[in-house]
Amino acid sequence: MNKNQKIALGCGGAGCFGLIFLVIVGVVVYFVWVRPAALARSYNFNVSTNRNTNSDSNSTSASNDNSNFNSDGTSKSTSASSMSDDDKHRLYQAANMTGDTELIRRVSVKLGLMNDDFSPGDEYAGFLKDHITWAFQNADFIQSLNSKEKAVAYVNEHFPD
Repeated sequence: MNKNQKIALGCGGAGCFGLIFLVIVGVVVYFVWVRPAALARSYNFNVSTNRNTNSDSNSTSASNDNSNFNSDGTSKSTSASSMSDDDKHRLYQAANMTGDTELIRRVSVKLGLMNDDFSPGDEYAGFLKDHITWAFQNADFIQSLNSKEKAVAYVNEHFPD
């Protein structure tokens, strides 16, 4: 094999890898950015229910127990702010892999990505940008949720209720 053949073979291989990389980036962008945005625009309805419960328990420690409850009875005090960024990305990815629009919305609202009226929140665009980077670094996790059932099980186990 002469020098020109080696160069041609190297350039062809590099071009192939470049094309594969672009396809992978395109697929990730579609499933992370385009598809959820399309799902978010598919429906338009508003639900606004808030039930507040304040209890004052005076004991020797004089502590106050204030809790906010959503309409489904889940405590809003266990917010996503106690979750790590990695846990938020894992939950968001798993919810998207279920294909359940309502579940994706509930997770997005809980994570603070969407407002209660399901409009994109202030952190939505930044989170999606970070999520693309996260997805490249966590391909093993994404592969572990290779079925809808596994994704649903992950969300049910890790959704902060």
